[in-house]
Amino acid sequence: MTQLTMGKALGAGLRRAMADDDRVVVMGEDVGKLGGVFRITDGLQAEFGAMRVIDTPLAESGIMGTAVGLAFRGYRPVVEIQFDGFVYPAFDQIVCQVAKLHYRTRGNVTMPITIRIPWAGGVGAAEHHSESPEAYFVHTSGLRVVAVSNPQDAYVMLRQAIACDDPVVFFEPKRLYHTKGQVDLDGDIADTAPMGVARVVREGSDVTLLTYGAQVATALDAAEAAEDDGVSLEVIDLRSISPVDYATVTASVRKTGRVVVTHEAAREAGVGAELIASITEKCFHYLESAPVRVTGHDIPYPPAKLEKHHVPDLDRILDGVDRVLDRPNSLSEVPR
Repeated sequence: MTQLTMGKALGAGLRRAMADDDRVVVMGEDVGKLGGVFRITDGLQAEFGAMRVIDTPLAESGIMGTAVGLAFRGYRPVVEIQFDGFVYPAFDQIVCQVAKLHYRTRGNVTMPITIRIPWAGGVGAAEHHSESPEAYFVHTSGLRVVAVSNPQDAYVMLRQAIACDDPVVFFEPKRLYHTKGQVDLDGDIADTAPMGVARVVREGSDVTLLTYGAQVATALDAAEAAEDDGVSLEVIDLRSISPVDYATVTASVRKTGRVVVTHEAAREAGVGAELIASITEKCFHYLESAPVRVTGHDIPYPPAKLEKHHVPDLDRILDGVDRVLDRPNSLSEVPR
């Protein structure tokens, strides 16, 4: 085991994937000589050459279109979108080509493209640099959508995504890039949990708390605080948000009878809405109270000074827990 930051773990995962398979190519804005804006690809061009670590023009639609052509010819492109909000110029390529070509060709063509997206807020950046666009891709059939929350998953799941024959939208919470953790650099990805399997990161009995990405750490903090108040939260890191591991999710909800979902993205038509709808269909007779969402607000991403009011924090999550437990909460207070 090696102590690595999430950023270094991602870089190690890319290096291992490229060493194991010479069809893997990395491409994006400044990924080569500079090593990427977050230095995730630092040193890869020097090691593997400019034909496999490609500095592209500032044109996301062109980057994705090129990746489609490479995938057609048997390569396994790894595309870096420099910031979450920069993915929109490539949206047409991802939704109309990447997600559909396997079906359009009756399975004769695969699109083994990994789309890495530094994602979400918490770093004091502006709009287009702190957004959470995951629901767009979850709604698009033909894409796998995953989000990592720790260095070990970053290393393993990136390698799994690159090895997968399906296109994978790979969300990396940028505020965790410097978070350290133990990483097994020698393990075989075939011997680890598949990227589509959720993980119970803290067992509990009173409320199921579902989340993904950087919110996992916040959820664990909330679980510790709730324990001091005599409430036991079971925290689940979804890891994959399309498809969702409903076997793990429903087993937990049927045990606790209550569920809170939290994510940074906006509330309306977000991933939380789909999770709660599906849980209600599958677990209706087990629910002791209406499920609750704790999310970002339905606004464009705010300026840095207001960010702390937008991203769900420990207090907002605990307020959601109080709601499902029918305890006094922000919605039950009587205005004076």
